[in-house]
Amino acid sequence: MRKEVFVVADNVLSPIGLSSEENFMALKNDRSGIRLHQIDEFSVAPFYSSLFPRELRFPGTPSGFTRFEELIAASISRALESETISLKDPETVLILSTTKGNISLIEKQPISKDLEERIAIAHSAELLSAYFGYHSNPLIISNACISGLLALLTGYRLIQSGKYMHAVVSGCDIITRFILSGFQSFMAVSPNPCKPFDAGRDGITLGEGAATIILSADEKFGSRISLCGGAVSNDANHISGPSRTGEELAAAVSMALTFSNIRADMVDMISAHGTATIYNDEMEARAIALNNLENVPVNSLKGNYGHTLGAAGLIESVMTIHSLLENLMLPTKNFQKIGVSRPVRVSQYPASFPMSVALKTASGFGGCNAALVFKKNG
Repeated sequence: MRKEVFVVADNVLSPIGLSSEENFMALKNDRSGIRLHQIDEFSVAPFYSSLFPRELRFPGTPSGFTRFEELIAASISRALESETISLKDPETVLILSTTKGNISLIEKQPISKDLEERIAIAHSAELLSAYFGYHSNPLIISNACISGLLALLTGYRLIQSGKYMHAVVSGCDIITRFILSGFQSFMAVSPNPCKPFDAGRDGITLGEGAATIILSADEKFGSRISLCGGAVSNDANHISGPSRTGEELAAAVSMALTFSNIRADMVDMISAHGTATIYNDEMEARAIALNNLENVPVNSLKGNYGHTLGAAGLIESVMTIHSLLENLMLPTKNFQKIGVSRPVRVSQYPASFPMSVALKTASGFGGCNAALVFKKNG
């Protein structure tokens, strides 16, 4: 018999808030962390991004931690602080999600064997494991921009398998010259704050963030939100360009709904990936329509957070969970006029209505796609 998997606690650290509650309030107040920056070590030209203040620190984390490790440690600590779940418990699995980890270290240090070890995500995982007294080696999920959702799905499946009772899933990415220049080389970075699904969209805005979601099969946590299931797929289309038909993301959505025993007409909201690139948003709109979800309210939070890469799926899932709890559909910041060929219902303004089921989607380089289903209990 399939177990129910419950969302126990969550945390989001972002430029607009240092807790899930602060972040959700900021979104309700239409705040965005995106600003115009002139940071010579990142780019010779000014660029829009959502960045933490450089002086921000989290007391209690080891002095030897990098910015990336410090953010993950702080997010996990804050998610765990009010719960009885422990990373020292053999029934708890720790899963880390990121796309680039400590890649910024190569920008300031000569390549050496020691540096190669230090920038490895596995090395960061070892440091975090020791810091929390974790009983094993953390699992690492690094699969482009679906990393956060895939990490959650991995935690869900490990709990379903009976191997673990609880999963602590955390993700983070920070913006560096390496990352920014990579997207600039694709000519994928917008010269203005991004406009998801808008007719005038012209590229992404990058952002920094960290988030943690704790999952459990313990029924004492069953009064809040369940993660009902999910699925992944791959376009097998292009290393950076998404499918032109949306069929592959549509397949992931269809499988996620079927596995979760949720019909399309039961979905109350969709939290889309919504990167504001021409092809991603068009592909997502097609996938939504292929599943007969075109009348379901859709939002993208990239106009508030920017694209936070390996943290995006987790940050946006946390805000989706809080949307369900408060029956509030958050708007898509900077959206004005529909710019995709399928008439999806992009949320332009906050809207309050009864909600029970939410769909979260993500897609990434290499053609990867993911979809998760969350349900409010009680």
